[in-house]
Amino acid sequence: MQIIPTGETLGARIEGIDLAQALTADDTRTILRALGAHGVLCLPRQTLGVDAFADFGSRFGGLEINVANMFHEPDHPEVMILSNILKDGKPTGLGDAGQGWHTDMSYSRLIALTTILHAQQVPLRDGQPVGNTEFRNMHAAYEGLPADIKARIAGRTATHDFNKFWEMMRARPGNTRPPLTQAQRDRKPPVSHPIAYPHPITGKTVLYCTIGYVTHIDGMDPAESAALLDILYAHQDRPEYLYTHRWTKGDVLMWDNIGTTHNAIPDYGDIPRYMRRVQVLADRDYAAMVA
Repeated sequence: MQIIPTGETLGARIEGIDLAQALTADDTRTILRALGAHGVLCLPRQTLGVDAFADFGSRFGGLEINVANMFHEPDHPEVMILSNILKDGKPTGLGDAGQGWHTDMSYSRLIALTTILHAQQVPLRDGQPVGNTEFRNMHAAYEGLPADIKARIAGRTATHDFNKFWEMMRARPGNTRPPLTQAQRDRKPPVSHPIAYPHPITGKTVLYCTIGYVTHIDGMDPAESAALLDILYAHQDRPEYLYTHRWTKGDVLMWDNIGTTHNAIPDYGDIPRYMRRVQVLADRDYAAMVA
């Protein structure tokens, strides 16, 4: 296994490993260490069936079944389909997933360690990939905060609400997402998490606060909360924290959901795109796993 850093604020390629083959405990440890160090990992040219893909994700934690439970592979509710492809006039996958800055599953009490996508079909325009994915380095974003802002968020929590992002997507022109049912909202009520979050792999503090799901800072005057959130959002938008992954068919892309945020660029229109996705719960002792 070779780990080749991008040289940018995030990202590394892992060569010399076939995920269709059984991984050793050392392989898992090496990948976890690389995830903590680089935030976004690309394992290119992977040919995986659905079973093998789900098995790879489950090496790092339990696999979440999305609360909307709208599109998934047959017999695999934990493997969600992200696609704009229609069959008999009906969507085969969630066509607008990830469009807007957010951190997957920050709206859950048990958050996600990582999200993993496997590119089955990548949209191309003039021979170049479109529908790429942007990431922000939230380790670096926290480190770069002014001392007074770090002091203001120390010990503070913010509320994250799944319905906020869902409704934001529904408000876009042409969107066909139905509103969440009351049962779905009850399954994912708003939750609070530390804004300055201790990372379970690196042990360092990250800025865990993105515009997609955060509604307010707990226990703070609404106007003060909104103003401070605006500062945090503007700060993490700085170009030195940005990394973009350009997709190739067969890529398995694995990113740190605690130490990064991401945004899927919706610039491909009806050019076919098909991804499989699993979300891995942060339900293990990762410090012990990487020791």
